[in-house]
Amino acid sequence: MQTVKQTSPYIRKDVSTKRMMIDVLIALIPVVAFSIYRFGFDAILRILVSLIVMIGLEALIFGITHKPAKLEKRWERIKSRYVDYTINNITAPAISAIIFAMIIPSKLPIYAVVMGAAFGIMIAKMLFGGLGSNIFNVAAAGRIFIALAMTSMFDGTYVGVDLVAGGTALTSLRSGLGFPGVLASYRLSELFFGFIPGAMGEISAAAILIGAAYLIIRKSADYRVMLSTALTFTVLMFFAGLKLYPDMTIEYVLLQLFSGGLMFGIVFMVTDPVTSPITRPGRWIYGLLVGIVIVLIRLFGAYPEGVAFAILFANMFVPLIDYPKWSTNKVKPAFIAGFIVLLAIFSLVVFFGVGGTV
Repeated sequence: MQTVKQTSPYIRKDVSTKRMMIDVLIALIPVVAFSIYRFGFDAILRILVSLIVMIGLEALIFGITHKPAKLEKRWERIKSRYVDYTINNITAPAISAIIFAMIIPSKLPIYAVVMGAAFGIMIAKMLFGGLGSNIFNVAAAGRIFIALAMTSMFDGTYVGVDLVAGGTALTSLRSGLGFPGVLASYRLSELFFGFIPGAMGEISAAAILIGAAYLIIRKSADYRVMLSTALTFTVLMFFAGLKLYPDMTIEYVLLQLFSGGLMFGIVFMVTDPVTSPITRPGRWIYGLLVGIVIVLIRLFGAYPEGVAFAILFANMFVPLIDYPKWSTNKVKPAFIAGFIVLLAIFSLVVFFGVGGTV
């Protein structure tokens, strides 16, 4: 069956878009609460700044880009610009703002928070037409803007945004400490529950999984894209671990799963209904692509983390994945076989890439 052209979001069920957005906000509560517990006022301040910037700028640009009615009173003309402004125009940037705040460190300078939030909402969203029209994840775009454009503004203790909060498990792994040394410094239980350095909302896998369970139960996020990303990442890292740490492969995979922004990205960013594919097979392909790019960046790239980069990279291919000429909403045996073959090919690429058989 060929897909029918339709607009975002991709989830089609008997609830409103507003209800879906509220579900996401509810799912974020455990993560936000834990970040405030860990980082206190630093977390609260950066969340509030991000909310004010994103909601305020979206409202401002919305009014500027809508033609006012021909009325005598100036205030009435201004109000007429916002006739089509709904609660969704507040809830959507609020979600992006909170997600953005959760993927930055608690000590990130306020000016950097403002610039990242402003870039995300203005360039990645409103420039494309606003609500439901953006092709790039707003929070990821803001985060990458900081990582690429503002890193040089930090002093010598900051070797990149990932390190502002201190030496994380991933950065320690890259620093030459080695996996056994990292595991001695960061127990898997600490990685799971979040008692480690890192971005505010990415450190507690337990809090993130509570939010994931809520979204899946409420059917406000598609499990396919979550499962596809997690499965791809796990399989590829397993093959890397077979070569790098054959006696501790499982521990290596778990450390990679619970470190950095992977879990948060899988639950709250990859599932973004505006920037993800519409079809069921498309979501599997999208997750496969995100998982592959994250692994390649972590193992062979210049950055210890790769979630935001991978999501933005995959966003570019969503229109191609959803192209009506070949897209379908049925998961056929040929598609399953193709998915497995691609996963196998990249597993071999990773295995040989880290020095397999040498």
